[in-house]
Parts: sequence; C-alpha cells; structure tokens
Amino acid sequence: MNKAFTRETDDADDDAPEGAPVLPAGTRNYMTPGGFAKLKGELDHLVSAERPELVATIAWAAGNGDRSENGDYIYGKKRLREVDRRIRFLVRRLDRAEVVDPAARTGGDDEDRVYFGATVEVVNSRGEPRTVSIVGVDEIDTARGYISWVSPMARALIKAREGDTVTLQTPAGAEELEIAAVRYLPLLTGPSDGRG
Repeated sequence: MNKAFTRETDDADDDAPEGAPVLPAGTRNYMTPGGFAKLKGELDHLVSAERPELVATIAWAAGNGDRSENGDYIYGKKRLREVDRRIRFLVRRLDRAEVVDPAARTGGDDEDRVYFGATVEVVNSRGEPRTVSIVGVDEIDTARGYISWVSPMARALIKAREGDTVTLQTPAGAEELEIAAVRYLPLLTGPSDGRG
C-alpha cells in the first residue's frame, strides 16, 4: 500500500495541542473531580455553543459567493478545524479518565501517605518549604503548585509518608526533601492567572 495512505503511528493524541502533556502508554488518565468537570465543561461549550455558531457563520459566508476571497468563510473553516481537533482531543482524554477524589482518602489508615490527589508540604535541605498537589496531566498549574502524577517530583513523593525523606533527581543533582505534611483536600479548578 502506498505510504501516503497509511498512518506512521497509532498515536491516539494526534489531535493534542502542541505542548500538551502526554500520558504514559497504557495508563488511565487520572484526574480530580474538579479537573474532570473543567474539561467536560470545555467540551460541552465547544459542542453546544461555539461549533454551531461557526457552522452558521460558514454557511452564511458560503452563500455570499466567491469563497476564495471570502475572509469569513476562510477564517471560519480554519477555526472549525481547530475546534473539531480540540473536541476529538477532549473526548479521548475524558474517555480515558479515571476520576479520583482526594477527599475520599480523608480519615483512612493511609491518610499520612502520599497518593494521587495529595497536597504535600515538603522542606528542602536549605529549610525552604514548598507545597504541591499531585493532580492529573491535564490539570497542571505551576502557579498553584499543581504537579502531574507522572512528574519526577510526584514519582519521588508517591507512597512516602509524612516525616519521610525522599530524594528528588533534578538537573542540578539529587535533592533531599522531607515530607512535613500530607493532606487530602478538594482541589480548586479554573485558571489561576486570569487566562481561560
């Protein structure tokens, strides 16, 4: 078969935006209830509001004659492709989603152990504290301290207990982090810096 008609890879994230976080092969897309609601809300808005408006604009512009010089038509078709790509990406991510509620761990035997959804306060060897929350790959927000469960820091912390010291491998070398506190709280969603 001609190579022009075959796919080079079977990558399910062909429609992923540039720079979108990648899920490890064969894993579920773990996310908090807030992260799932945010992605589902974006998908619902695209499908029920933005896409129908674009289709109506394109149909109107197509009826105006010459499409080769019709800016509304050309821009509308381009934007429709972008919206459709984002819809496919969101549908795939939500289909692979496994929602994990961090608040469900409260009161359990392992409440002092770090798992997905934990908010962890660590102190480095210089005595500098830092608080991070371990969330899904689609929920990363460094301004809030939300780190992905597949990040090196999260991997170093997962399954450790409050009071343990873990070693984080950084480009600058190994860094010792003491786990000062582990909490399981509902996490906020939405932008932290005013961006959509």
